[in-house]
Amino acid sequence: MLRAHLEAVEGHLLAISQIPANTGHSLHKGTPREAFIREFLENHLSEKVAIGTGEIIDCNSQPNPPSSQQRHQYDIIIYKRDYPRLSIGGGVAAFLAESVVATIEVKSTLVKDEFQGVIRAAHASKQLQRNIISSFHTGYQPPGVLNYVVAYAGPASMSTVHGWIRPIHDALGIATPTLPVTGDERAKQQSPSLDGVFVLGQGSLLYDSAPIGFSNDEYRQRMPNASWQAIDMPNGNLALLFLLLTVSVSGVSASWLNPAPYLARSSVQPIKLLP
Repeated sequence: MLRAHLEAVEGHLLAISQIPANTGHSLHKGTPREAFIREFLENHLSEKVAIGTGEIIDCNSQPNPPSSQQRHQYDIIIYKRDYPRLSIGGGVAAFLAESVVATIEVKSTLVKDEFQGVIRAAHASKQLQRNIISSFHTGYQPPGVLNYVVAYAGPASMSTVHGWIRPIHDALGIATPTLPVTGDERAKQQSPSLDGVFVLGQGSLLYDSAPIGFSNDEYRQRMPNASWQAIDMPNGNLALLFLLLTVSVSGVSASWLNPAPYLARSSVQPIKLLP
């Protein structure tokens, strides 16, 4: 039932994505297609999380940063409902890094020329400082912000998309870590940039620290240096994204924000201690 439903939704998204195809401006194509993905997430994900758009901040983020330090705008941000957000206006907000589960960039067509910007934004989110106090947890806990791409069209093979990543990492100075051999240990490792790419109707590419996927420890023993799973499949891509996000928000954790680092730059003098 679950797979059949999500495969039908994937086909539906591909069908309705053709509606804005006749418009004369690329923005008028991309915006509705982004809205289709947002609607899917709002209708299917757990009530623990909400969907927004905007930027992500941490305790080191500065107001009105110079262009060299400009924060990235993320198409879709999946964040925990019990954390605050800072409304900027026009439906755009700033989200605390501690609250963000995942980001999703939506592309009408996945092309190499735009992929560097996607990887740069994903890597930037991984550098944010998260200040969380935890007493216990059980189940899968993402090691950091997860970053995904969803596209309506792209290269015929996901191996082509994989071939773009290492040269872009090298150009941006992003180190590629060596992953542990077992899946349990890999699940604790954070990707240096993207965690997954999903081209609807065509295939998926997963960083092999994902808690679910199509690899196993036998494959990893044979190819210990492999760090990606490339899967060409005409359906099941939306179902894979849905399950990854569901697993990522279904773990139980007694944790809360440590606000002290957000006050570290504040200086009030003199301080009066009164009885």
